[in-house]
Amino acid sequence: MQLLCTLTSPFARKVRMFAIEKGLGDVLHVVTANPLEDPAALLRVNPLAKIPALITAEGEPLYDSRVICAFLDSLAPAPRLIPDAGKQRWIVLRREALADGLMDAAVAIVFERRRPAPEQSTEWLDRWLAKIERALVAMEEEHRSDALVAARLDGIACAAALGYLAFRLPEIDWTATHPALANWWADVAQRPAVTQTAAP
Repeated sequence: MQLLCTLTSPFARKVRMFAIEKGLGDVLHVVTANPLEDPAALLRVNPLAKIPALITAEGEPLYDSRVICAFLDSLAPAPRLIPDAGKQRWIVLRREALADGLMDAAVAIVFERRRPAPEQSTEWLDRWLAKIERALVAMEEEHRSDALVAARLDGIACAAALGYLAFRLPEIDWTATHPALANWWADVAQRPAVTQTAAP
C-alpha cells in the first residue's frame, strides 16, 4: 500500500501512527507528494489534491485520513483501534473529529502566516486560534472524564494534533493551562508510533 503525503502533515501523521499501532507500519509505503504543486500522481488518486491519500494493495484510491484509518482498521480483527459499536464508538469518533478540527485550524494558521504580512487576515488568524483554544479545553475535559487511549483512534488523533502544535505553533503554551493533557502527552510522546513519525 502507498500513502501519498508530506512528512509534516498532521493528518498523514495520524494515519502513519494508526498503521504502526495496528501493526501495519511495515506494509504502508510512504510516497512524498506536495499537494500545493498538484502533482499528477496525487491527482490520479485524489482529484481534490489533498493528502493523505492511500492506494490500497488492490490499487484502489482512498482519502481522507478518517476513511484511511477506518480502512486500515478493517484489515485485521486485532488490535481493534476503532470500537465497532456502542457508546464508546461515538465517543472515539467525536474525539477524532475534535482533533481533526484542531489540526484544520492549526494548518490554516500556518498557511495564512506564509502569506505576505499585509495580506494576512488578523480576523481569521484570531478565529482559528480561538478554535484551537476551545478544542484544547474540550480535549482536556474529554480526557479527564474518560481517558484518551494512546493505541486507539481517539488517542492517535489527539496525539497528531498536539504534536502538530508543538511542531508548528510552539507559542501556544497549552501545557501550562491543560495539565492533564500535558501529562498524557508527555507519556504518549515516547511511544514508537509517535517517535517514528515525527516531522524531519
